[in-house]
Amino acid sequence: MTMTAPAEQRPVIDVRDDAADAEVDAMVEAVLAEEVTEPEETPRQVVFVVAGAALCILAALLLSLVAELTVVGSLQHSRDQQVGYAELRSQLAEGTAPTGQLDVNGQLLAPGSPVALLRIPALGLDEVVAEGTTSSILVSGPGHRRDSVMPGQPGTSVIFGRQAAFGGPFGQLDGVPVGTPIEIVTGQGTFTYIVSGSRGAGAPQPAALEAGKGRLTLVTATGTPYAAAGTLRVDAELQGVAAALPARVLGPGALAAAERPMSGDPAAWIPLVFWAQGLVLAAIGFVLMLSRWGRWQAWVVGVPVLSYVGLGVAGQVALLLPNLL
Repeated sequence: MTMTAPAEQRPVIDVRDDAADAEVDAMVEAVLAEEVTEPEETPRQVVFVVAGAALCILAALLLSLVAELTVVGSLQHSRDQQVGYAELRSQLAEGTAPTGQLDVNGQLLAPGSPVALLRIPALGLDEVVAEGTTSSILVSGPGHRRDSVMPGQPGTSVIFGRQAAFGGPFGQLDGVPVGTPIEIVTGQGTFTYIVSGSRGAGAPQPAALEAGKGRLTLVTATGTPYAAAGTLRVDAELQGVAAALPARVLGPGALAAAERPMSGDPAAWIPLVFWAQGLVLAAIGFVLMLSRWGRWQAWVVGVPVLSYVGLGVAGQVALLLPNLL
């Protein structure tokens, strides 16, 4: 066997440059040690955030206000009517339904308490009437003016109702003809009134009532819906014998300004301030999400929050509007 000589091994040459390696290591350490800082917002970005937030606030407020006065308000009115009807029906069955300005415990009747059931078959109207006439109470349906007698009693009983917003229970009141029957159910029984006429602002008052007679006056706004031009009053005369008149605590002129026709509810200002602050923060957060998260992520998270807070603001703004709208 022929043997071959081993190949000559080539020497390994070390091509490392110690100076270059040291320089590279220093650069890496410098990069690793460098703190990552967020780029400062430019004036243009700040303007974008402010303008975007302002547009979001305006859009959320306008859309929410329209929804609150129409669809959402109508749903709220329907729900409150169901709750009020159930409460009034229970009180009528137990004999504890209100018959005057005081409750069964001798205390002034709480505003918002159901006091009567109002029916106008010709208009398809069937509404629970609550005690009080502020804008917040009329969200739930018609309200009884607290300084007037209860329906069915001798004297003039006054009931307010909205023309268009929150279900607009009195929206067709301007077309009710003379002679239309109105039925009222209270803790003292069932009473029937007959419409004797209607009048606008400045029209002459109806003739004074005879002793022991009763009258019902329904009050709402007149003119274009949501842009009322004045008030409309429909008068109806009580048929038959009036019920007993309990002792009264509130007399004419005892009501606050918020309970008078075409007045807003100033109690809505305090919650409105807090809801408005929430809307501003939600709008700013939404704009920041648009610039940093991405469009779809921002819409998925931001729109429900803006809608909820916007409805909260719109609900309080609606209470500041005239109570008969």
